Amino acid sequence: MYWIENTFVIFAIVFFSVLLLRWIVLSLLEKWKNQKEKRNHIYHIIKSMVNWISAYGILIYTLVYFRSSDWMFDPLFTISSEEVSVFLLILAVLIVSLTNRISLLVRSYIFPTVYKRYELDQGVRFTFDKTFHYVIMVLAILVSLSTVGFELSALTVFAGVIGVGIGFGMQNIASNFISGVILLFERPIKVGDRVVVDDIVGDVDRINMRATVIKTLDNEHIIVPNSYFLEEHVVNRSYSDKVIRLVIPVGVAYGSDVPLVKELLLQVAKDEAGVSPTVRHHPEPFVNFKEFGDSSLNFELFIWISNPENMIRIRSNVNFRIDAIFRENDVEIPFPQRDLHVRSLDTSILEELKK
Repeated sequence: MYWIENTFVIFAIVFFSVLLLRWIVLSLLEKWKNQKEKRNHIYHIIKSMVNWISAYGILIYTLVYFRSSDWMFDPLFTISSEEVSVFLLILAVLIVSLTNRISLLVRSYIFPTVYKRYELDQGVRFTFDKTFHYVIMVLAILVSLSTVGFELSALTVFAGVIGVGIGFGMQNIASNFISGVILLFERPIKVGDRVVVDDIVGDVDRINMRATVIKTLDNEHIIVPNSYFLEEHVVNRSYSDKVIRLVIPVGVAYGSDVPLVKELLLQVAKDEAGVSPTVRHHPEPFVNFKEFGDSSLNFELFIWISNPENMIRIRSNVNFRIDAIFRENDVEIPFPQRDLHVRSLDTSILEELKK
């Protein structure tokens, strides 16, 4: 009895010593980081390593220190005639957790170098990261299950139960899951694409297994089920070519010099192209005389831009330029007006109204 108590006391001393050492190291790191802002990235890397070493060090130390203890190997419960002990449970948790950490390290520090070397776009990177993580985690879970004595052949029964559940109440989840896989591999949309969903413009931020996160121009996040992108009409402005046509509508008063209006609009497009690399010279800007409106002659200025993300800024700049150049050249931009005609009434009717 004394030996058991002494054993646990030694273990507790080592355990709390590791936690105390971790706290001291993190405190020193915090002070070191606050001295210079540039050290922030290094601080997070070292902090993560300290947390990993502390957690896995304690787990491994526990397994090694109590390797001769009976309670470590005494069966807690039985799975398929296989006795499961504390040792097996800790080992299974260690396998899954360590695999997740390795996946994070590979995706954070190894894959980016490969992506940069082969100049892969953001969508391909995201797809490869997700695929690698899911595959390695599934393998780790299978290994951990077999470690604790779970027969993998029993997964066929589990799959049958899941199939019945999908048939009765999980159609939506299964549909979105399969749609997410299709999105990752077929890539009708990918991370970084600018899309229009229900007249809302945004960029694809993440494609998860059930839903896709879209970040709008107002910095809001919309959660859209994956199946939506395969079943509904979605505009992808970055699908094959990011070049889009920007249409600037403008109306001038009746009686305006139409050739001058065309010349001024083309001058605006030329001036904007001179300061904005996004505005393309080819195809050339075009002025479309759209229609004779109720109170104005309506034109459209077509400008081609190479990046949809700059559309709002370019549109605003062009509108400022149009207003300024029209003022300089006395071109009037009208506003809707209504003429009211008052008819004079017959004197006999007026007399009747007075009565």
